[in-house]
Formats: sequence, structure tokens, C-alpha cells
Amino acid sequence: MPALERHLTPSMDTARLYLPRPSLAHCLRGTLVRDTRGVMLADSQRFNFFPASPYCGITWFLEGESLELPGGTRGYAAGARQAYPSRILFSGPFSQPYVSWSTGPLYCFMLGWMPHAAQALLGVDPGAYANRVVAAEEVLSPEWMDWCHRVRDAVDDQARIQLIESTLEPQWHAARPDESVPGSQLVEDWTQHLAVRAANSGLGRSLRQMERRIKQWTGMPLRELKGLGKLERAFFETLVAMETGTDKWSDVAEEAGYADQSHLCRQTRRLTGFAPDDLRRRIAEDEGFWAYRVWGFQERVDATER
Repeated sequence: MPALERHLTPSMDTARLYLPRPSLAHCLRGTLVRDTRGVMLADSQRFNFFPASPYCGITWFLEGESLELPGGTRGYAAGARQAYPSRILFSGPFSQPYVSWSTGPLYCFMLGWMPHAAQALLGVDPGAYANRVVAAEEVLSPEWMDWCHRVRDAVDDQARIQLIESTLEPQWHAARPDESVPGSQLVEDWTQHLAVRAANSGLGRSLRQMERRIKQWTGMPLRELKGLGKLERAFFETLVAMETGTDKWSDVAEEAGYADQSHLCRQTRRLTGFAPDDLRRRIAEDEGFWAYRVWGFQERVDATER
């Protein structure tokens, strides 16, 4: 069957996740590639849903384009859509779910940064770009923009990843990252590390001063980071339950550390835009939730192989 006639059912065929080499695990969160060239998608399948996230990002639109939906998951199907200001974008941490819509076949490359690494290497204040997506040239120096152009012009995704890692590894090493950072990249573990680091930094060690430092480093308050950590754990617990057919929201809530099932439901809706049952169904059936699928399932597979 010719490629242009291939119809898509929700899968990971159009998206890939690349986790960073171990030496950059506390600098980069990972790379997502979305490639729908040669795939027939209806208008309703060209949405791109992302949950709230503490990470910063650089996105390259290599082919095709997407439009931003400022209203997020609120009335996304009929919401206003606006063009992005550039084909290379910088995004800060998001305390709310985010939605875009691709106008047609799309090939884009998205690099996720740990916020403290974006601050240390790129010289960016994550808090200044919280819940914002802007042109990369508004944020990055001419030297980093030249690097972005070289990444864009690389021959393929593997060459882009090689260029990214070979550039960042010596710079990250020179920045002398804290070697006590936990081996896990899960938000919950990373947040706990930040709290300990903040409590032992500087002269003042009050709770308010600790929270102020964390917000300065990440662009998000400690309470928000803790909420994202719990939701991420619930997400992975849900994936396990979906695979085994034993999913009960009360059990997921307990395993993730929520007070009860109602608390889990409220937080899930706030951070993803959907109630748990609806979110689970969409992850399984809706092409627009490709990022949830590829991040959740592929990261778990890669973790078992490491």
C-alpha cells in the first residue's frame, strides 16, 4: 500500500522518544520526535495534547506547521488558533495543560530541558517564560541560535541528537552539576532533591526562603512541583494497571500518594484537562494523545533495559 494511503490508528508509529545519555540525564529530560509525513490524518487527529510540565523546551519545526490554541483544553475543538512566532521555539514550564493543532503533515523535533540546566547553560530564567511559548531568538544568545540552526540542518534525527549531546556534555560537565542529584528523572525524586538542596543553600533556611529558591531555579512553586510529581507517578501506575487489566482508581490513588480517589480526579483534571477515565480512554484511542503514549510506554521499556 502506498505510504500516502496509509491510515493511522492510535499507535506510536508517528512519534519517538529518545532519552539522553547518562552523563546528561540531569541536564536533558529527553527528545520527542513527531513525524506524520505520509500518514493520512483527519482534522480531529491533528491535535497535540500535553500535560502540565516543569520542563523547558526547544522545538524545531522541520516540515509542516502547527498552530497554538491559547485556550488549552478548554473548548479546544472550536477554540481560537494562532500561528507561532518562529519555526524554532522556546517554551518555559507549564502549570496547565497545553494544546496545539497541526495544519497538515508535520515533522518536528522537541528537546526537553531540566529547568535548572536551561538556566545554567542557556542563561534563561525559567520563571520568566512560565506558561509561554516564544521565538527562540527572543531568549537565546546568537551563539545558541547558531547551534539551533546547526541542529535544524543536520541530516537526520540521530545526527541531531549526536550534535546536541556532543555540544552539551562538556558544557554541562564544566558547569559542575551537583553529583548528589538522584539517578531517577521522575519529577517526584527530582523535586525532593531540589527541596534538600534549597534547604542547605545560602544563609537563610526558612521554609519560605527554601520555596523562593526552588521557584527561582525552576519557575514553579514547590507545591506545584509536588503535584506534578504525584500525577506523574499516578500516570505510570495507570499504565501498569491498563496493561494488567486490574486498574482501579482507588488503588492508583493510594499507590501515587493521594488522599483519596476524589483528590486524584481533581488533580488529574487540573493538570491534564481531563478526568481520569476520559484521559485513559483518550490515551488508548485518540491520536492527539501521542505524547502521553510514547512518553509513558517507551520510557518504561527503556528503563527496564538500562
